[in-house]
Amino acid sequence: QVQLVESGGGLVQPGGSLRLSCAASGKIFSINVMAWYRQAPGKQRERVAFITSGGTPDYADFVKGRFTISSNNAKNTVFLQMNSLKPEDTTVYYCNAEAGPWGMDYWGKGTLVTVSS
Repeated sequence: QVQLVESGGGLVQPGGSLRLSCAASGKIFSINVMAWYRQAPGKQRERVAFITSGGTPDYADFVKGRFTISSNNAKNTVFLQMNSLKPEDTTVYYCNAEAGPWGMDYWGKGTLVTVSS
């Protein structure tokens, strides 16, 4: 089992920045990939970025050049640095971990990001 807790959401003006954190606990040694997703009301959940256990990141086209995903040395916390935020980035952001030999998914409860003037 892996437990995930997000933090760092809030209200920010357009063009501003926020840094989300996701703290993992439990069987963190079994984590293969950690990712950030977001889901707006009435829309499908979409992946924003992910980072492999080896530290390789990847990004959705709509955040490339604006968001950066990283992890700490202990590999138990993942960050999402969000710059140049736009109103359309407003939604709930979820931390995800894929773990174990069968790639089981674990999810945090989400943190709300609101971009508004």
